[in-house]
Amino acid sequence: MKAALIGANGQLGSDVLKKFRANDDEVLELYHSDVEVSNIDSVSNALRNKNIDLVINTSAMHNVEKCEQDPSLSFEINGIGARNLAIICNEINSVLMHISTDYVFDGSKQKPYIEADTPSPLNVYGNTKVSGENFISSIAKKYFIVRTSGVYGHNPCRAKGGLNFVDLMLKLSKDRPEIRVVNDEILTPSSTVEIARQLFQLSRTDAYGLYHATAEGSCSWYEFAKKIFELTNTKTNLNIANPNEFPMKVPRPKYSVLENCNLKKASLNIFKPWDEALKEYLDVK
Repeated sequence: MKAALIGANGQLGSDVLKKFRANDDEVLELYHSDVEVSNIDSVSNALRNKNIDLVINTSAMHNVEKCEQDPSLSFEINGIGARNLAIICNEINSVLMHISTDYVFDGSKQKPYIEADTPSPLNVYGNTKVSGENFISSIAKKYFIVRTSGVYGHNPCRAKGGLNFVDLMLKLSKDRPEIRVVNDEILTPSSTVEIARQLFQLSRTDAYGLYHATAEGSCSWYEFAKKIFELTNTKTNLNIANPNEFPMKVPRPKYSVLENCNLKKASLNIFKPWDEALKEYLDVK
C-alpha cells in the first residue's frame, strides 16, 4: 500500500508513520510546508499523480483557545480542509482516513458516547470538526472518520505547548511541592501508539464509515495523574483541586468518553485498557 500522511511529524502522525513503515508500506510524508489543506490547489498538487491508495489526515487546528479566537481560520482548516481532501481523494480514487475528536459532544450524556449519538459541540473547535466530518461523509466515496480522545504520545504536540499530560505531571512532580488536578472531568487517555495500531488495522479493510477509537475504560484527570505516579514510583503530594479552581477560558465537555462500538461490531477493536497502555508508554516492566 502507498499512503500519504498529512502531519507526519505530529504527535499522532509520527507513530502512524512508524507503524505503516514497519509493515513495509510506502508512506509519503507531508508537512505544513508541503500542503495547505484549506487550499484545494495545494491539496491537489500534493496528492495528484502519485498513485496513492490511502490519505491519512492527522492535521488540524486543535488549540481550543486559538480556535475560539479565530473561528474563520479554524473552519478553513478543520472544515474546508476536510472538504478539499474528500474532493481530491475522490478524483484520485484514494481512501481518506480522517482523525476527529471527542469534542464533537457536549458531555451531558454522562455515559460513553457511541457513533450513533448526535454531535452537540460546546466550542468552535468542536463545531469545525463536526463540519469536517459532515463534508467528508457527504462527499467522499471511501472514507474512515476516526474520533479519539485524551491523546498522548512521545512526540511533542507543538500546538499544545510541547508537553503532553503524562510528561507535564512528571515535570511538575520535580518542580512543585504540591500538584492539584481536577477530579470532575472524565476522559479516556489514549496512547498514539495504540491509535496508530488501530488505524493500521482499519486501513487493511474496506469497512468504511465512522469509528470511535480510544483505549478501554475511563478515568478523571486526577485518577490519570495518580496512575502515572504509581507506575513510575514517583513520590509527590497529589491532591484533588477544588471545583472551579482552574476556570476554563473556553467551554469543554466535562465527560469525554467514547465507546468503540463500531470497531467492536466489526470485530476490529484492538485497544487495551487505558492503564495497560499507559504502562506500555512508560515502559514499566
